[in-house]
Amino acid sequence: MKFLSQEETKRISDKLLSLTKADQCEVAINGKRKGNIRYARNAVSTAGLIEDTQLAVSVAFGKKQGTATINEFDDKSLEKAVRRAEDLARLAPENPEFMPTPSKQEYKASQTFFQKTADIDPEFRAQVAAYSIENSRKNKLVAAGFFTDTTEFTAIANSNGVFGYQTDTSLDFTLTVRTEDGRGSGWVKRSVGDASKFDARAASDVAIEKALRSVDAKALEPGRYTVILEPAATSDVLAYMFNSFDARSADEGRSFLAKKGGGNRLGEKLFDEQVNVWADPWDKDVAVLPWDGQSMLARERQDIIKDGRIANLDYSQYWAKKMGKRAIGAPGNIIMAGTSKSTEELIANTKKGILVTRTWYIRMVDPQSVLLTGLTRDGTFYIENGKIKHPIKNFRFNESPVAMLNNIEEIGKPEILSGDESQFQLLIPAMKVRDFNFTSLSDAV
Repeated sequence: MKFLSQEETKRISDKLLSLTKADQCEVAINGKRKGNIRYARNAVSTAGLIEDTQLAVSVAFGKKQGTATINEFDDKSLEKAVRRAEDLARLAPENPEFMPTPSKQEYKASQTFFQKTADIDPEFRAQVAAYSIENSRKNKLVAAGFFTDTTEFTAIANSNGVFGYQTDTSLDFTLTVRTEDGRGSGWVKRSVGDASKFDARAASDVAIEKALRSVDAKALEPGRYTVILEPAATSDVLAYMFNSFDARSADEGRSFLAKKGGGNRLGEKLFDEQVNVWADPWDKDVAVLPWDGQSMLARERQDIIKDGRIANLDYSQYWAKKMGKRAIGAPGNIIMAGTSKSTEELIANTKKGILVTRTWYIRMVDPQSVLLTGLTRDGTFYIENGKIKHPIKNFRFNESPVAMLNNIEEIGKPEILSGDESQFQLLIPAMKVRDFNFTSLSDAV
């Protein structure tokens, strides 16, 4: 894959914009190089590198829109893409919620690219797998993991003078380790932009230790318990709630932020005062592109929850105009305030409780209250007098993150994660909450 520079993407964008006869035009160019290695049963099963570059051109005649994509960049192909988009636009029905492409934006660059991540090669990936596999074998355990690293560039432009270009990198690692007889299981997840912050040995050791400690789990009666949710468990639950901060769905009565009788709950105190959540595209740990790829609007730092109160909702361009609000780029990350307390310190401060490594197979039960159901998995432990006493069988839970954030006893140190059900990069802490509702036992490990 040719990694296009800012100058090259600008030339291509300008060419496309000059070719169109439409009322407006938008261009998005993306190139991605993604390496991977996957292993199971203590052996590598697949490894490789995927490269792709794509261009999308969108045009509009009045309120009629059309989009074409292409992965060739010669002049003939570029003109073909523009004409195809124009043909589709002429055939399309009018979009009653059509909004014009934004005027020129100021994009303040964010630190999303790290050379050490871009330099990851097959040997690096193999070493990640090797440590997990070798140490699992030494402990008579079975490892299954997946490691990916991504380097990409993104460019956007429109007929109103907008242009943005930025490169970014990321890596993701998940590992499940089980005992040979299947009675114990441990898991770990790591997501970072900078490979210098990733330690494959330390991450693998977490999953290996949990697998060894989770053998001979005892059954505990379902009920409401004080629970310590590790960051991965917290993030997958909270992701469902953060996806619901859309102003329109609240105003139309379709979310937990809808006010009875009409309107939304902006400004209302819905959570414990310890809860502070914000979005910041320039955060040093979870930086994201300074624009929203859907609208091309510039992102801003904004509070989402301030001292337990709803501080901001996400307004699309259409809904902002309809409601007399100012539209900005939708958040690309979610950051929740934490403390310096480790998970071990939260455990030490707990007289009786349950430690949850991971939540899994989560499904929405009621969007109006964000009531969720799901399972614990890969390491669930009973805590007594500040220490892990023994592993316990997994539970099914029925709980709302809204209720959970009203029952906080302590908050731990945040970790970088990508929630499985989230559109955001997440920086979320571990937390200890009371009265977490476990409804039944699960035989799965």
